[in-house]
Amino acid sequence: MTRRSFLPAAAGAAIAPAAIKAAQDASEPMKITRVEAVTFRRDLRIGGGSGGNGTTEFFWVRLHTDRGIVGTGETYPYSNAEIGALKDYSSQILGRDPRDIDGLWRNYYHGMSMRNAGGADMRALSAVNMAQLDILGQSSGLPLYRLLGGRTRARVRVYNTTTDYWAIDNTRMGPDTLKIAGFLLDRGITAMKIYPFSARDGYLSNQALDNGMRWIKDIRDKFGNQMDICVDLWGRFDLASAQRIARELEPYNILYLEDAMLNANPQAYAQLARETSVPICMSETLATRYEYREFLELHACDVVMYDLTWCGGVSEAKKIADLADTYLIPTSPHTCGGPLLYFCSTHLCMAVPNFLIMESNYWKYTHQFPHFVSNVPVPEKGTVAAPELPGIGARIRPELFTSGDAIVETIAGK
Repeated sequence: MTRRSFLPAAAGAAIAPAAIKAAQDASEPMKITRVEAVTFRRDLRIGGGSGGNGTTEFFWVRLHTDRGIVGTGETYPYSNAEIGALKDYSSQILGRDPRDIDGLWRNYYHGMSMRNAGGADMRALSAVNMAQLDILGQSSGLPLYRLLGGRTRARVRVYNTTTDYWAIDNTRMGPDTLKIAGFLLDRGITAMKIYPFSARDGYLSNQALDNGMRWIKDIRDKFGNQMDICVDLWGRFDLASAQRIARELEPYNILYLEDAMLNANPQAYAQLARETSVPICMSETLATRYEYREFLELHACDVVMYDLTWCGGVSEAKKIADLADTYLIPTSPHTCGGPLLYFCSTHLCMAVPNFLIMESNYWKYTHQFPHFVSNVPVPEKGTVAAPELPGIGARIRPELFTSGDAIVETIAGK
């Protein structure tokens, strides 16, 4: 053996025992011993909000293990329904090794599919899946993005969702689009999502079309192409109205038109996509790769959006992204829920190759999320990065559980 070959061999021998021990620890059996739901006080108001402004619509699912590791997942907005689903499906969860991600998912999904999969069942599964991956990351010592294939980028570009009550400072600013756009640009955020078009019974009047287009024109007239624009129609329109809106938007080079109609008819979306140059984005309301498949096969969208607390979880969101990638279609996750959704979406976006842009909301990461988590990623120059901590990496504030803000209910186990 030469000196050149001896040194690497000696170094390898030095680290081998630690590597072997880590592998042995990872191979030790683990099982879920308790399932908990964590809801929050209904009268909890954050950031001076009132009505819907300051309330907490998300809730958490915690999985306890016999190894002392606790994983936390999240979904929203109807905790009563999801907690009921957790109770119904607890037999699919208790006693399982939480690191068997796809196996547990498949069993749970099969059980709900044979009884009309979706809704609260799917949202509960999404939270369980997130908690499982949190456990897998903690047990392996790896941040979530490493479990999803590792980095394809160091930071994630975000846009700001701008509604009348999540705009900037939780005051009802209404459609003061230029003020909001300037505020965001001053902070390095160069994309925003707006809701400019209103409908009455699905019908778009000429006046409503003109009023909505004024928002777009104002941004372009004052800021040019400094600000990318996403337009969300929230599924309110029929095909004819969606076609009219898309035609009007074509000269303004928007980033995408989101959820122009309900997701019930892939053929209608395919027709809209064929007829317009505006990129069609859909849909946070779909779940699992199986529901996205037909839209992709019909070329019915140009951007895939999913909410990983609704679509089946983090691992299913990765599968949806991979499926979209086979069609060379980018992804843009929906994140306007709670802090764990925001964290996990950031991890996922760091990993998937076909990433376009990720949702964020100034009021949420500035005012709401810090009440629950101490290390919320805040955009710098319009981008965020996930924490380099095991699992999800969210430092949940322990005082939530002593102040009465958090209410813990044991769903199953001891």
